[in-house]
Amino acid sequence: MVHRMDPTGGSPHADNVRLLAQGAVAPVVLPGEVAGMAVLGHDALKEFLSHPDVAKNARHFTALREGRIATGWPLLMFATVRGMTTADGDDHRRLRSLVSKAFTARRVEGLRARIEALTAGLLDRLEGEGDVVDLCRHFAMPLPIGVISELLGVDPEYREALHHLSNQVVATDLAAEEVVAANEELVALLATIAAARAERPGDDLTSVLIAARDEDGDRLGPEELIGTLMLMIIAGHETTLALIINAVRALCGHREQLDLVRTGAATWSDVVEETLRWDAPVSYFPFRYPTRDLTIGDTVIPEGTPVLAGYSAAGRDPLAHGSDAGRFEVTRPRRAGAARHVSLGHGAHYCLGAPLARLEATIALERLFARFPDLDLAVPETELLSRSSFVGNSVRALPVRLARR
Repeated sequence: MVHRMDPTGGSPHADNVRLLAQGAVAPVVLPGEVAGMAVLGHDALKEFLSHPDVAKNARHFTALREGRIATGWPLLMFATVRGMTTADGDDHRRLRSLVSKAFTARRVEGLRARIEALTAGLLDRLEGEGDVVDLCRHFAMPLPIGVISELLGVDPEYREALHHLSNQVVATDLAAEEVVAANEELVALLATIAAARAERPGDDLTSVLIAARDEDGDRLGPEELIGTLMLMIIAGHETTLALIINAVRALCGHREQLDLVRTGAATWSDVVEETLRWDAPVSYFPFRYPTRDLTIGDTVIPEGTPVLAGYSAAGRDPLAHGSDAGRFEVTRPRRAGAARHVSLGHGAHYCLGAPLARLEATIALERLFARFPDLDLAVPETELLSRSSFVGNSVRALPVRLARR
């Protein structure tokens, strides 16, 4: 039976259990009645993500190439944006090399003090927000958007708009005209930011990218500059925001696991890794395309099919993570023979910002629960509204009740 993707996000884990029971790969219907596939099983996804006959460039997307995709299709940006996520081979290596130096282990570790300072400032402000606060708006969003904005040289007045537009761009339930408007507005805002950095270059990644564009157009074209900035902004804060929020929800719902961290039986790094596996920040990421008919598991994926990478499903695949894959267990990463999750990707397109996301989330969670050790959800988990997207996997808001030290 073909699974129809829920544009509102729905209940991905419930859907994943049913789909995984049928196999590692599933046919799906995307918004706009576009036929696609989703790779769900852990081993199948690892194979697919690193397969030499799988491409990211949309010229391999048969329906798009044949003109069967509407201009306002809500997922069109994922296919056509110019940047690392839609590039293959030499083009991908060229674009990745331009930004990779900003995300080396040494450079990321050098950001620790700044991340700690931003976290402390946000926690201080939480103290004055009352007993019940939206942790998304007042903590989990401003921290990563602040970090990536400083890395890119984005002035503070643009950050709220960038977050709002990023949300719209990754949503999958918007009307065609809303999708087009959000993309155009985000591109225009990024062009404004780039123009400001061109006039006043500094020690930031945007200035480095502009210098590469101006010195040698073959290294970075104008559309690739905007596409790269878009990727950095969206991936650089939306994923970390979801990771922090999903971890807080998991710990509030499993207080015994929080106690393991507090007693030293597990670390905050363990919490981050288990959250990435158990409640991946990205549920289904678009798109990859087989360049020939490809058999993954027992399923043939036809050439040119748009394929979703099912990270949230792979994280709870019992064939890889055991019969208790659906249980949140912070000591799991230390278990002998435990499969490593693929929630941050695998192969050539492995998430470039993974070390930064891990560092931000680890610092944020440790400091948050140190400041508010009895923090808990202010509403039942069942009343939380999911993101309006089957791409991002989290909630729109997280009301929590703070308990002061």
